[in-house]
Amino acid sequence: MDIKLTPSRLEGTIRAISSKSDAHRILIAAALSDKTTVIHCNSDSDDIRATISCLNSLGAKITRNGDTITVVPVREKGGKAELNCNESGSTLRFLLPVAAALGKEAVFTGSGRLPSRPILPLRNEMEKKGIKFTPPWQFPIEISGKLQSGEYILNGNVSSQFVTGLLFALPILDGDSTIKLLPPVESRSYINMTVNTLSKFGVSVVENGDTYYIKGSQRYASPEEIFVEGDWSNAAFFLCAGAINGDVTVTGLREDSLQGDKKVVDILEQMGAYIEKNGDKVRVKSEALHGIQIDASDIPDLIPVLSVTAAHAKKGVTIVTNAERLRLKESDRLQAICESLTLMGNVNAQTDDGLVIWCDEKITGGEVPSYSDHRMAMAAAVAALGSGGEITLRGAEAVKKSYPNFFEDYKMLGGKADVIDSQGE
Repeated sequence: MDIKLTPSRLEGTIRAISSKSDAHRILIAAALSDKTTVIHCNSDSDDIRATISCLNSLGAKITRNGDTITVVPVREKGGKAELNCNESGSTLRFLLPVAAALGKEAVFTGSGRLPSRPILPLRNEMEKKGIKFTPPWQFPIEISGKLQSGEYILNGNVSSQFVTGLLFALPILDGDSTIKLLPPVESRSYINMTVNTLSKFGVSVVENGDTYYIKGSQRYASPEEIFVEGDWSNAAFFLCAGAINGDVTVTGLREDSLQGDKKVVDILEQMGAYIEKNGDKVRVKSEALHGIQIDASDIPDLIPVLSVTAAHAKKGVTIVTNAERLRLKESDRLQAICESLTLMGNVNAQTDDGLVIWCDEKITGGEVPSYSDHRMAMAAAVAALGSGGEITLRGAEAVKKSYPNFFEDYKMLGGKADVIDSQGE
């Protein structure tokens, strides 16, 4: 699906969709629990459907009715399962250890860039603890055996998703375990989210610096009913839209959230945007923006939209550092950001670990691909708001991965987005 994006101004109030990161975690904890859990989640996406499908394959019974998801937990360990993760890296990395802890003989399949996304560090640790894999780099991935407790050692700057998967799996094993992270540790906020979810389900994890202690033979105790919190990652697109050319209020955002991407508010304020916070509401209004330095180590998912925001600054240079992991996402996001900004008229450059974005040459319009990447597609739509001309976005259907109704909400706030080709839907 191709979309013509016409420069426009966004104004109004919108409610944040439920957090994909929070939903993944709650679904897994509920599937491992002692009784049925009712989850309130106001959004759906390809990634959440992938996790639900895979948990059903592991033996859970998960059904959805509108904004309500009912999870009947896994009752039996062992057996065989085929898990189609679609393009969801979170689903694959979270459920590899969980399936192994349940003693499942499992086959993991998927599509898009998923087969090339790294799992080797997690695989190596699991192999040391009794799990057999098909040969490295082979896809689909097949595992067999029963995961064993013990010490797991991972580099802290590779993927927090490896840690999350182990944190879900290790409590149900017979013996005690530890996860030791070798510094530097990045995306710690996502690990904190996992520990917080576990605590809501009665599972204890003790953190001491970069080491996590997990007692074995724990029982997941369902809270019976739980709400998925609002998603700061996706709200960031509309907050940045307000900063570029608009006056946008997003509701349903918890100020005390452990989501690292809530830092978008502080970053936009540093760039010069008008910010107003009131309870669960955040209002962002456009002002003259300026370039700043951005450390991406804990907020990699914000970089696509912050990059297009930086390109609209009135003065200064924006420098993004510690963003190497963006090369391993749904696209090589560093390359994709650099290329798409150039296609839209901006001057920028890649560095070894990030980007340099100048505002001397403004976004003037053009034609850009989505790179089959949901965040790149949404970033292009935000870039168009302050563009000097129309932007044609190729492959806009990529938003279905995390925010299927993005363009409907975009237009509701006044954005101009017209489908010019439905091919690929």
